Amino acid sequence: MRELTKGSLLAVALALGATGCSKGPVAVEGKARFRLAPITRADVVRTVEATGTVTPRNTSKGIPVGAQVNGKVIKLFVDYNSTVTNGQVVALIDPLVYDATYKSAVAQLHVNEANVEVRKATIASCEAELTLAEKTYERKKALAEKSMAPIADLDNAVEGLAKAKAALASAKASLMSAKAAVEQSRATVSKAKADLDYCTIRSPVNGVVISRKVEEGETVVSSYNAVPVLTIAEDLQVIWVEATVPEADVGNVKIGQEVTFTADAYRRRFKGRVKQVRKAATTTNNVVTYPIIIEADNPDEMLFPGMTATLSIETARAENAVVVSAAAFRFRPREEDRPTGEVPRGRKLWLVGADGKLEPHVVTEGVSDTSFTQITGGEELEGKEAVVGYETATTLAAGKDGTTNPFKPKFPQRNKNKGTAPEPRKK
Repeated sequence: MRELTKGSLLAVALALGATGCSKGPVAVEGKARFRLAPITRADVVRTVEATGTVTPRNTSKGIPVGAQVNGKVIKLFVDYNSTVTNGQVVALIDPLVYDATYKSAVAQLHVNEANVEVRKATIASCEAELTLAEKTYERKKALAEKSMAPIADLDNAVEGLAKAKAALASAKASLMSAKAAVEQSRATVSKAKADLDYCTIRSPVNGVVISRKVEEGETVVSSYNAVPVLTIAEDLQVIWVEATVPEADVGNVKIGQEVTFTADAYRRRFKGRVKQVRKAATTTNNVVTYPIIIEADNPDEMLFPGMTATLSIETARAENAVVVSAAAFRFRPREEDRPTGEVPRGRKLWLVGADGKLEPHVVTEGVSDTSFTQITGGEELEGKEAVVGYETATTLAAGKDGTTNPFKPKFPQRNKNKGTAPEPRKK
């Protein structure tokens, strides 16, 4: 930026004293003064900032382990923060009643199986009686045809044959009923055995107990849903962070992108990757957001479920790129400062030429982090300065005593990201 002479500053001070605070650009010796920003090389990282909550994997509130039967809790084998494995016994409900029910069901099953055998024996007896009735009918029929036996004897033989067939059919039906009773008893035994097994509560996953709902000696009453006894977080060595991202930024978020985040409990950064971009939109105060799931390692299980995380999702990166302040693309020169002739179309930077006049340079924008933008197709501009705005009375007066203009872009040093921005990749 060009320095102003003592006479120029005095003229500015007099102008301010005469007119109050001037908001327009200040001209010195008939020429406009510009605010400039260097075109140099640096790393530019575009990020999406968000906040989220640390949760166990696969479920935001942990896996509830409940009681599916009624009874008194006679033993708890785990407590808060206990590490459990899949299938491990964590609690025991008094099994006395359910054990008696199971034994009763087994006994009834044996009775019904015995009834099946009785029905089979009955069928065998009916089949023998049917055979005898058939032979008697054949003899009576032959004698009646030869007029050697009365017709009444033949009628009795026919009746006996019909009764034998009906008895056999009834016996077969009774056998089917007995077999059905056996199947029903087996189902009853299975249910009684399941209820008895439910008295022993086991962990469904490997994890850590994060909540306990009952005490030893307390009676649980199960209804349509299992009564929660414990809540287990699945394997906290790897955790999820569930964050919400506005619809304006969600298009830049992709599965696999690197994420860095911090938690208020620790003065360090954690790293993860985007695992899911869910499409279940939520609208709050006319703001549409989408849930994003980040999976991250949890060394020494430092991160607890429920902690608040401040995230930075890296959506694009340009390393050692030619960059300039993003404000340079927003600069529009006044009509009197525009060069004569046709100005090229497209995104451009304005530079001050050797004669003090503005010169347009068409470039292509690359990665931008809202403060600085990568430029391509203009590498020859490296080392020069682009115009970002006009000097005003306020900025001139501020620079007189050596103070820093708060509106002037401050170019970051390379490989020094602040806040939760991702660290540069190591080569």
